[in-house]
Amino acid sequence: MAIEAVIWDFGGVFTTSPFEAFRRYEARAGLPQDFIRRVNAADPDTNAWALFERNEIDAEAFDAMFLEEATRLGHPLRGAQVLPLLSGDVRPRVVAALKTCKARFKVGCITNNIVTGHGTGMAGSVEKARAIAEIFAQFDAVLESSRAGVRKPDPRIYEMMCDLLAVAPEACVYLDDLGVNCKPAAALGMTAIKVTTEAQLLEDLAAATGLAF
Repeated sequence: MAIEAVIWDFGGVFTTSPFEAFRRYEARAGLPQDFIRRVNAADPDTNAWALFERNEIDAEAFDAMFLEEATRLGHPLRGAQVLPLLSGDVRPRVVAALKTCKARFKVGCITNNIVTGHGTGMAGSVEKARAIAEIFAQFDAVLESSRAGVRKPDPRIYEMMCDLLAVAPEACVYLDDLGVNCKPAAALGMTAIKVTTEAQLLEDLAAATGLAF
């Protein structure tokens, strides 16, 4: 089936990965490498991160619950110390690729985020907030976990996007920096691209769409 839509994750795709910021913080704080990711991976459907991204708890509850989870794994760390690390640097070449795709296909965004995560809350500065707002304005449809009440990798959020764009999953390309989020997209029939680097993203997207970036 011909490609009709390109669906994007946001963090780690349009911006540098927050995992890089996690590792820098861990090094500064004397924490084991990838400790924050280990906390986030424990009980992934019911932990503080999952509840916060589905807007089932507020920032204060997230702060305390994350601290409990991190302490159980051996290192007390408050959720409030982690949230500022989510903001990455915008990748201009990927933004340009989005605009190229938009001229040919429908474009959508599925992002796991928090209520304060859209715009300035994720950006960390007014300039970055403006740049992020300009990216979001390009999409034909956006699904944010904190507003939809469902988060990746739940297959329902991908089906919801297909409904919004009025396309079949088989006619979609999906990009995400997490393999766990690519698997349900591929299972639905989408052409899933796991993003590891900016160059790899652009190369694989060109191969999937036939466009030049």
